[in-house]
Amino acid sequence: MKFYFVYILFCSDGTYYTGMTNDLERRLAQHQSGHRKDSYTYFRRPVLLKWYLQCTSPSEAIAIEKQIKGWSHQKKMALIEENWKDLVEFSKNYSEHRHPKDRDRSSTGSD
Repeated sequence: MKFYFVYILFCSDGTYYTGMTNDLERRLAQHQSGHRKDSYTYFRRPVLLKWYLQCTSPSEAIAIEKQIKGWSHQKKMALIEENWKDLVEFSKNYSEHRHPKDRDRSSTGSD
């Protein structure tokens, strides 16, 4: 059975890169070596694999990759850290819900 992987890399500039491949080891080596000068990670090396998911179909992997690419930095962090509470929180309308730490600070301000 062939497997496909969705993965998240942490880049040296503090950003995340989300990708999909059928050979995770080879793809990580390509990212680290700067295989393509026009790629997102080329000038953001070194990169560090922070999360991956193994899928059994390419269509499933592509759908998950696209979904994650649309997520905020905070939501990706919640997934990587397996912080399910924040992941659910960040799944709500982002403009209506801030990080719980930010809400705590604003609710304790003086009148």
